[in-house]
Amino acid sequence: MQLITFLTEFIKHPKTIGAISPSSKKLARKMIETICFNNAQCIVELGPGTGSFTREIMKRKEQSTKLILIENNEIFCEKLRKQFEFEPSVIVIHGSAEDLCMYMSALNIEKIDYVVSGLPFTSLNPAVSSRILRNVKDCLKDGKFITFQYSLVRKSFIQKYFEDISHEKVWINLPPAYVLSCKLGNVRAS
Repeated sequence: MQLITFLTEFIKHPKTIGAISPSSKKLARKMIETICFNNAQCIVELGPGTGSFTREIMKRKEQSTKLILIENNEIFCEKLRKQFEFEPSVIVIHGSAEDLCMYMSALNIEKIDYVVSGLPFTSLNPAVSSRILRNVKDCLKDGKFITFQYSLVRKSFIQKYFEDISHEKVWINLPPAYVLSCKLGNVRAS
């Protein structure tokens, strides 16, 4: 059922969905493996789609940890709201990742520990990508930004905002994907 919903939304919105199928469990696990769940007070997920990463985060996060899901697609957003309607620590926002700082301010959240992103930076307009990455950088401070891309074409673009990037390829995904773990700080070879 999720695959059909995902494929339908991809056909309607190929530039903002960015993939023909939901992320694999292997990719989802790789995306969250560097999160220190014991200490995280707030995790934000940008573009959760059908919730591949969200489900893995929910299995591991502390009950008191806030999980903010920001989804631009109305169909996905409604499915996420229904799925997590009885989870008081989960907040689902139908909106744009470009407004991350505004949402955090409205929720009185001063510090985000991790931002996990399923956004397709390769197919997004560069101006939109810049606004998103600027918002993530401004809200994270000393946290970590974790994203995946199907190629490393946009790595140097992301590096304009997060100098310290390591990456790892996940072969068991359709198509294979790179997980980028990004922090502010000194440039490091990866």
